[in-house]
Amino acid sequence: MKKHYLILLLGMASIKGFSQTPATETIPIVPTPIPVEKEWDVSLYGFIRTDFFYDTRKSAQVREGELNLYPLDSPVSGDDFNDVPSSNYLSVISRLGTKVKGPNVWGAKMSGTLEGDFFGNVEGSSIGLFRLRHAYVNMDWSKTSLTVGQTWYPTFIPEVFPGVANFNTGIMFNPFGWATQIKLKQNFTKELSFALTVYKEREFAATTATIGTQNSGTINSVMPTLHGQFQYKNKNWIAGLGAEFKSIQPLTDFTLAPSGTKVLTTEKVNSSSVVGYVKYSNDKFSVKAYGISGSNMQNQVMLGGFAGYTAVNEVEKYEASKATAFWLDIASNGKKIAPGLFFGMTTNNGTGRSLNPGETVKYYMRGVSGTRVVDQVMRVAGRVDFKQNKFRVTPEVEYTTATWGDLNANGNGSADLNSRDVSNVRVMVSCAYSF
Repeated sequence: MKKHYLILLLGMASIKGFSQTPATETIPIVPTPIPVEKEWDVSLYGFIRTDFFYDTRKSAQVREGELNLYPLDSPVSGDDFNDVPSSNYLSVISRLGTKVKGPNVWGAKMSGTLEGDFFGNVEGSSIGLFRLRHAYVNMDWSKTSLTVGQTWYPTFIPEVFPGVANFNTGIMFNPFGWATQIKLKQNFTKELSFALTVYKEREFAATTATIGTQNSGTINSVMPTLHGQFQYKNKNWIAGLGAEFKSIQPLTDFTLAPSGTKVLTTEKVNSSSVVGYVKYSNDKFSVKAYGISGSNMQNQVMLGGFAGYTAVNEVEKYEASKATAFWLDIASNGKKIAPGLFFGMTTNNGTGRSLNPGETVKYYMRGVSGTRVVDQVMRVAGRVDFKQNKFRVTPEVEYTTATWGDLNANGNGSADLNSRDVSNVRVMVSCAYSF
């Protein structure tokens, strides 16, 4: 028995001898290394998308029918040459972008975005070519941020826009396009902010007067467009209210009629608009609503523009054409299957001006065709998103009806004179793989 105790004591002494730490010594705690933030971070994003669509009637459109606006007019009598079906397959809206983060500048966190797609800028000749969408830098001082470059018009709200499958993104009812701008945003609280934006029209271009070039009206005007917008945002709600003032100069010189004398002109088109929107979203569904009322919003792919009124041997004087639009979008937030329904309506309210004796009028407006004009457009679209990982397939049926009427001096349609409703049904399937 004593022999066994001796062996046990020798074993314990042996273990203690090989120990690297004395019994009374504390093992030091090594702190976890703090990850070093990257000085530069660059990431790519985008999607590969193909759309298949069928239309029952010809529509005002761009890029081989990819973006449809409103169905074309029908004649009072005779053959209706616009009452013909068509279809197409296109992948030109596939998109590629890059986001960049870099070292702080003047205490601000720096980030930038450069993005484009293959939609082109000119019908026919440039479709399939890469075009610029976004190119801007953002400086963030926590409560204050400054954005400089080309990005969305301030009337387009990235968090509140129609979820339709069609690439028109609710165009004609929701403003669309990008502008080169400077935007200063101030956060008053975690939920409430105000943004002041000054910008120049960029894309899409507005109709120009007589001999003007693309966006010459805004270039001729020293004053940029001014937009101010309050926004409230929390976990479930987003709501906003904004107002805008714009002054463009279509021409710098004008040839008087009938004398033929060329003179300088400083005539402006002054216009304003107001916009309001709201969105509620939870895990199951989202509801979005948007309304805008204003004038000379053609550059944002809305109805209207401006009209030019000319008297004998006087320069052309301008009056902005007014329009109102609103839409509602209700959709499921399902992770695999998400149906949605969109409704929108827009109305051409004209210039509110009549012809004086001896005056003539020209219309620099969207929706005018010869002596006819679009007075109102209504659209209903139903869709279902089928989603799996980064792949999405969305079938959609879209019904659009337009009311056409004879032009009057006011620049809108005479409802009681040759007023006609024409409709188009678009059936489409959109397939997109995002990265």
